[in-house]
Amino acid sequence: MKTVLSTLNAKYIHTCLALRYLKAYSEPEFPVTIREFTIKDPSLNIVTDLYSQEPDVLGFSCYIWNIEETIKVIQMFKKIKPETKIVLGGPEVSYDVAHWLQQIPEVDFIVVNEGEETFKHLLTQIQNDGGFESVAGLAYRKDGKPKINGPREKLDLKTVPSPFRFEEDIQSLSKRITYFETSRGCPYSCAFCLSSIEVGVRYFDPQLVKDDLIFLMDNGAKIIKFVDRTFNIRRDYALDMFSFLIENRRPGVVFQFEITADIMRPEVIDYLNEHAPKGLFRFEIGVQSTNDAVNELVQRRQNFEKLTRTVTTVRDGGKIVQHLDLIAGLPEEDYNSFRKTFNDVFAFGIEEVQLGFLKMLRGTGLRLTAEKHDYVYMDHSPYEILGNNVLTFDEIIRIKQVEDVLEKYWNDHRMDHTVNYLIHHVFSSPFDFFQEFGTYWETRGWSRIGHQLEDLYTRLIAFLTEAAPHSLPVAESLMKLDYLERQQFKPRKPWWENTQNKEETSKVLSLLAQYPEMIDGFPTLSEKDMHKHAFVTDTAIDPLSDELEPQGEKDFLLIALFDPKQQSTKVFTTSKKSLLTKKDA
Repeated sequence: MKTVLSTLNAKYIHTCLALRYLKAYSEPEFPVTIREFTIKDPSLNIVTDLYSQEPDVLGFSCYIWNIEETIKVIQMFKKIKPETKIVLGGPEVSYDVAHWLQQIPEVDFIVVNEGEETFKHLLTQIQNDGGFESVAGLAYRKDGKPKINGPREKLDLKTVPSPFRFEEDIQSLSKRITYFETSRGCPYSCAFCLSSIEVGVRYFDPQLVKDDLIFLMDNGAKIIKFVDRTFNIRRDYALDMFSFLIENRRPGVVFQFEITADIMRPEVIDYLNEHAPKGLFRFEIGVQSTNDAVNELVQRRQNFEKLTRTVTTVRDGGKIVQHLDLIAGLPEEDYNSFRKTFNDVFAFGIEEVQLGFLKMLRGTGLRLTAEKHDYVYMDHSPYEILGNNVLTFDEIIRIKQVEDVLEKYWNDHRMDHTVNYLIHHVFSSPFDFFQEFGTYWETRGWSRIGHQLEDLYTRLIAFLTEAAPHSLPVAESLMKLDYLERQQFKPRKPWWENTQNKEETSKVLSLLAQYPEMIDGFPTLSEKDMHKHAFVTDTAIDPLSDELEPQGEKDFLLIALFDPKQQSTKVFTTSKKSLLTKKDA
């Protein structure tokens, strides 16, 4: 019996951990082939590939981001090979099971919730032509009507074989994100989250976990993302794992964790700040809202004071990148309340702020009680809200405009110097900057067309020319610094028209080649190398100083030195007057 498991990932770099658990648990009794695609792949191409595998049983792992595309593949495949048994599993089909059996008649079985034991039991019954009533956790049709068997007892995770030892995966470990779990379940009951449905937390065997991590690192894995819902729920366990990863790390490996910040113990943070190499760890922290009344409505316990202590202490340690999540559209969180939430979180000054929108997921408490807050939401995945009793669709559109420019201008870190200046010195708050710019961006139609890196700079200039023209001298200077710092090679055509006098530039480079000590830290280079690898432009301020008031029209020089071998850039600044005075002296 040929069994094929498939899923449609958002991007190629993502891997499906669920399929690998099913394969590991089913083998060797039932050999399994895994075929992964992306949601961008044409359906016919996917069907053609799966058809070539000649499966007797074909399973799909289903999520909100791939269910629509998966249905198209299933319907097409069943027309071509109707005798193949189609099995679905995953969080998107584990709730409202009867609905899915009616919605997709081509599907033969649905594995509900945790699937390893259920799937293997199902394969046994299919092979033996036996009945399916005995397969706990299985849904199917009987006499044309949905039949949902009783739930299966939770799996003893210490008995689950490793999903990471397949030969066919090893060659791509360095190119993809490896998803990893050391536990299942969540101790919290947030009404918007599927994880709240499973009560309690179960752990895999710690030694086997460590063995797998060593195996992955030794075979080239570069990004390992832990999918434990609250990795730090047990202090001793988290500290032991952090210590193990620090002591056994391999060059270039990054570990990502979902952390609950307000329960993070100070001694754990102190340990990480003292011992963790910079860049080894990334923390994803779900803040969602800083409004206590809103959190209470979704049964979310959060101590913002303790969360603040964790985030700021980690930030000040300078070792760990942090990514904070927000959800727009929670019950009774109106536009002004969300603005405050956004500004509260942005005040931390951390690396990434992810702005998402509430999704009314099947099986969650919030979807079951949606009428209490007059929620209107999409009937199809991803079930995103369209409005409620305190947030109109117009306001949702406005917040989406914030999300658009937030990703481009903050989370991608193309203009950190510039954005920090604008949100602290020009606009009333971070939210107001992103909102005004996002609205301007949308009215110009830029959200519907592509952009080059240089476009991001010229579009920001266009916005500031209208919204805050007084900020342009400083903003342009900082934008030049941001642009040059992120270049690996000397730019041929920067985003601005470089009006720096060529004769003056030549004099400056010649002078610095002879007297590099004129600028602190400036390296010794030949005049030829200076002309080959240096870029000079004038600015209204010294963008490397804390002084943000222009002293004249363009009294400063910004000098970027590019090292093509190291693909690195060093930037220096000096005043024209100071440089010429030193020369004459």
